[in-house]
Parts: sequence; structure tokens; C-alpha cells
Amino acid sequence: MNYKHTVTATFLERPNRFIAYALCEGKQVRCHVKNTGRCRELLLPGASVILEHHPDAAELGRKTDYSLISVYKTMAQGAELVNMDSQAPNQAAYEWLASQGLSNMRREVRYGNSRFDLYYESEGKPAFMEVKGVTLEQNGVARFPDAPTQRGIKHLGELEHAAAEGCRASVLFVITMKGAYSFEPNRATHPEFADALAHAAAHGVEVLACDCIVTENSLAIDCMVPINL
Repeated sequence: MNYKHTVTATFLERPNRFIAYALCEGKQVRCHVKNTGRCRELLLPGASVILEHHPDAAELGRKTDYSLISVYKTMAQGAELVNMDSQAPNQAAYEWLASQGLSNMRREVRYGNSRFDLYYESEGKPAFMEVKGVTLEQNGVARFPDAPTQRGIKHLGELEHAAAEGCRASVLFVITMKGAYSFEPNRATHPEFADALAHAAAHGVEVLACDCIVTENSLAIDCMVPINL
């Protein structure tokens, strides 16, 4: 996926989940944060961030002219760009699946009491995929979630139900950076989610994780990453 009108800025503060302030081209600007997660290890004062400028903000009725989409993080191999746009993993996953020639691809398809991110058909079999964006990395290990998610547990249960009824069911953890060498559920933050993920994996749900190539104006799925449940 691609962005238009990106600029580099310096992160100043995040007074709430939705708004941040950054220093851009010598002036302080107000930005929409496209991620409601905590992201405390990423949004540090002085961090270099990438903003998407919306020149048509007033016409669209937007409250801000900028969106904060990514941030540079210091990792073992050096500074890596981490995409923070919570909508980007779904688009990247859609483009990744489309490149594999799958048929009848659709988004936001209802099944049971949930609406899954992606639907496609493989060998004549219906398939549902839930996509989770991962921004938390610690010592080369990517973890999800960074805050408790009852919604995530619900989705895993619905995927199990779909698998039991003969559908292909999968959850894809899109690690929106390079430099993570494995993925595991964040048991310290939400043990119930970790248990639910292990249970789903044992009951027909395919668990996948991949990293991404991230630039200042694009995000694309790259390599599969080993999973430790």
C-alpha cells in the first residue's frame, strides 16, 4: 500500500489516544494518530516520525491536516521504520493475497457474530482471515497485543467455529517493521488472549506471522516469521 504527501517530523507529545503533536518544517502541527494502541515504546519525545499530509482536509471535514503513520525505532540492527497505521495491515494483507491469484476476494465479510477482515476461496473452499497489526517488538520478538483485547479473543473463537464447519480459517499477524525474528502472543499483557490463540491453533485455525518492508510512503508484506505459542 502507498501513501501520498508524506513528510518527516519530530514527535513532541500525545495528549490522548487520537491526537499527537509534532514539529514539522519548523512549526508545531496537530496530527491524527491512526493507532489507538499504547505504543509507549515507539512514541518517545524527539523520535523521528512520518506524517501524511492531507491538503484537502478542510473539504473532507477533517479536524487535522496530518496523520501520524510511522516512526523510527532504534533496534539492534539500527534505526527501523515502524508503520503505526492500524488500517495499513489489512490493506497490505489484501494486496498480498491478491498477488497469489485467489478467487472471490472480499473484505469485511460477516460470519456468525463477527465480521472478518478478508474472505477468499481456495480450491473451492471458503476461507476467512482475520488480520492483526503488530507494532510491539522487544529484543527481536514481536508480540501482540500491546493492550488487552476481548475483541481479539472473540474473533479467535469465531475462527474456530468456521474451521469446525469446514472453512479454512486463519489469523495473520502483520509485523509492521523489519528486524523481528519471531512472533509470540503477549502473555504478560493479556494471558487470556495467549491461551485463546493456542486453543485456536489446536482446533483448526492457521496462525501466521509476517514482517513488512516499510518505507516513508509504503508498506508491503515481506517474509514469514517463526511463531512461538
